Amino acid sequence: MKTLLIDDDPTLRSMLRQAFELEDLPIEVADDPLEALAGITPEFEGVVVTDVRMPGIDGLELFARVHKIDPDIPVIVMTGHADVPMVVDALKRGVFDFIPKPFAADHLINSVRKAADRRSLVLENRALRAAAARAEEGEILIGETPAMVRLRDTMRQVSLADLDVLIEGETGTGKELVALLLHRWGPRRTRPFVAVNCAALPPGYAEAELFGYAPGAHPHHRSGQVGSIEASSGGTLFLDEVGSMPLAIQGALLRVIEEREVAVIGGERPRPVNLHIVAATNTDLDEAVQEGRFRKDLFYRLNAVQLRVPPLRDRPADISLLFSYFVEDAVSSSGRAYPAIGRDIHAHLLAHRWPGNVRELRSYARRIALGLHPEETSTDAADLATQVAEYEAGLIRDALARCGGDIPSTLSRLGLARNTLYDKLKRYGIRPADYRR
Repeated sequence: MKTLLIDDDPTLRSMLRQAFELEDLPIEVADDPLEALAGITPEFEGVVVTDVRMPGIDGLELFARVHKIDPDIPVIVMTGHADVPMVVDALKRGVFDFIPKPFAADHLINSVRKAADRRSLVLENRALRAAAARAEEGEILIGETPAMVRLRDTMRQVSLADLDVLIEGETGTGKELVALLLHRWGPRRTRPFVAVNCAALPPGYAEAELFGYAPGAHPHHRSGQVGSIEASSGGTLFLDEVGSMPLAIQGALLRVIEEREVAVIGGERPRPVNLHIVAATNTDLDEAVQEGRFRKDLFYRLNAVQLRVPPLRDRPADISLLFSYFVEDAVSSSGRAYPAIGRDIHAHLLAHRWPGNVRELRSYARRIALGLHPEETSTDAADLATQVAEYEAGLIRDALARCGGDIPSTLSRLGLARNTLYDKLKRYGIRPADYRR
């Protein structure tokens, strides 16, 4: 959260800027209220501090105009004693606070901190409501970072094209959810979505599970069984952890993809299938091909379109949003009161690396919703310096994500000098280009 300070007194502006910078609080100063007003939008992430008496328009008129843009933007008014009655009236109309002159800088800074906390909560709740609305419409891939926005946009285009897709991502990032949304958004939405975990196929039974068998072909199931491939005809076949599929089955699957027909075990002739495949992997299939663990021709067949789901550590700005959504969902399901979320929990959300990604975060949120208040879930016995570095890197990534990779905005948000920020970006291997919209 930044502070936008508007005052035509250069001495006061300079004094307050120094005071805020000593507290590591981002501040932007302006002497023209109309110019400053032009940069305020309903998405404004900060607090407005203004003097009452200024050329052009006064502080109360500025407040009225900010209030029209977004009534939830906190406005703090600095005023001389003669202006107190009018500002008391303005408090009734929504001014967050007024600071009578002369005042100690600490007084204003404390008020700004409270206002920033309120603004942060408002913006977080708005994002949560937007995510909940998307969930009700069937779009539940939550995230507002550029990487997630691009992923959803690409998914929309791919789903309409009805192409086979390969989804890459670490365990717990939500690959099956991506596959399910591709199905829901596409022309096959009214047909079956059939999921197969290739890593969990029982040895010796994988072929029967995928291809099925004709009546009489199995001693214990004389009526036969429809395989997953045929069951998905007209809909979507989701092959999770496809890199774990045995080589012999890979060859049979390749024939199905090329011929668009499935040879049922014990059947007299192949059966035609209307096939759409979405495959997912948490391993590097290029490497698996090089090592001979995965067929190159099958890889190219499945890889008509490639989507990558980013790990949670690469989109830290989404962590609080996801956490709030999962807590809200758990509270609604259990009927419990919404838990108090203290600073220790917020610090953990930013500092933890989340190796289990969204799945791990969801479990953590559910425990918090149940009032269990678990200890730090990280199993790394990192020293203090490592923990501080991870926390600092997380804050920088969060700021870059919120600012769309824009360096001047990030500098303002973090309150850092340009050289200092560049040193930290190099130290932590962070690329601003990855966050640009």
